[in-house]
Amino acid sequence: MIITISGLHGTGKSTIGKKIAEIYNLRYYATGEAFREFAEEYKMSLADFTSYAEKHPDIDIKLDKKINAIANEGNVLIDSQLSAYILKDKADFKILLKCELETRVKRMSERDNTLYKEKVDETLRRELSEADRFKRLYNINLKDEDKKKEIYDLIIDTKNLSIDDVVNQIVSEIKKTSKKAK
Repeated sequence: MIITISGLHGTGKSTIGKKIAEIYNLRYYATGEAFREFAEEYKMSLADFTSYAEKHPDIDIKLDKKINAIANEGNVLIDSQLSAYILKDKADFKILLKCELETRVKRMSERDNTLYKEKVDETLRRELSEADRFKRLYNINLKDEDKKKEIYDLIIDTKNLSIDDVVNQIVSEIKKTSKKAK
């Protein structure tokens, strides 16, 4: 089974993705972690590496190749903003988590023990950079609501839901989809 989980920063995709991977006994792979590892490898802050990646498309291409290679091995949940777009029909179930900016930034600033204002600035800068890169490299517009409905099997707004609520909703939908496929 190949599951993708996508969403902007702070929607809960890593926390929820790890729980879903555990439930289905899948490996868990996150491009966000790989991106942070690349930043460390290049001895750059996340903000500096984000700027670097804007001018070096080989970074995104390297991540995308890795996503495809990992998916080809099967039995994986891939946490990545573009995994549903990149893997298309190769993925068995594609999930998008969404949430408004204020809640996402509050979550991340608490998680990272940083000031809210700093996290807002960092998040807006990263998301603008990513949106520009994804549009330029792949002609993907992450704000295209019609395309999201076409691509994803399940879209959940996590703002007022607990982690368990989201996990239960995903498990329920995967069960429904699995029954339909049989």
